[in-house]
Amino acid sequence: MREIQRVGVVGAGQMGGGIAEVAIRAGLDVTMVDVTDEAVAEGVRRLDASMSKAVDRGKLAEDDRRSARERLATATELEALEGSDVVVEAVVEDREVKARLFGRLDELLGAEAILASNTSSIPIVTLSGATRRPDRFVGLHFFNPVPVMKLVEIIPALTTSEETVAAMRSFSERLGKSPIIAPDRGGFVVNALLVPYKLDAIRFYEAGYASKEDIDTGMRLGAAHPMGPLELCDLVGNDVTLMVAESLFEEFREPRMAPPPLLRRMVSAGLLGRKTGEGFYTY
Repeated sequence: MREIQRVGVVGAGQMGGGIAEVAIRAGLDVTMVDVTDEAVAEGVRRLDASMSKAVDRGKLAEDDRRSARERLATATELEALEGSDVVVEAVVEDREVKARLFGRLDELLGAEAILASNTSSIPIVTLSGATRRPDRFVGLHFFNPVPVMKLVEIIPALTTSEETVAAMRSFSERLGKSPIIAPDRGGFVVNALLVPYKLDAIRFYEAGYASKEDIDTGMRLGAAHPMGPLELCDLVGNDVTLMVAESLFEEFREPRMAPPPLLRRMVSAGLLGRKTGEGFYTY
């Protein structure tokens, strides 16, 4: 399998933009695609702001920022991804949307190209079934914020080849990440352990056992967590936590994985956390 040099990213949101940023900073050529010019422009704005902040903090030289920025191309059509060595999908966490996208990418890309999904919960084998390259299909789960978080979960499906896994390990390490191999089961490694913990915290708060501040302070100071579980829900997005919880519950049917009523109502009310300015806390 050829060395990865040209990277496609589908989705210019927070995750897609972050993946594009770490790739261009690693010396790779990146094409980032989203459905509208406005979405692409917003993604580029966030990427530029992130790299400028890295320069201000002394973590990125100005010359390196400029050269990295020159390696970024953008588009609103998937055809711009032709010739990519790997394409990483980072669109909405919807199984049908992702499957349709991968079917189209499978038609466009060369036979050696790898398709990777940044899904946080959808079974990889399900998505790979939308393509004719199940051996070159893999989960590649980054964590938010991508330029800061060092972990990447590589999730092989039953049909993923060892060659593809090795290529994704090398790719992840080139991006400065520490990859782990995760099973193709709901939540993989991190979310399978983390999401039930967050749901427990929501139920604890919903039942009135403790205030949200005391729950978060308790876990920060008592368990040495960098932030409490309700603060983490707001950072990740309460809608994302809900979607992952629904996926976990659908697969395992364990009561602890069922989304609490409070979480559903907060999402219905648009209280998604930091990205909307209000969740468990006001920002």
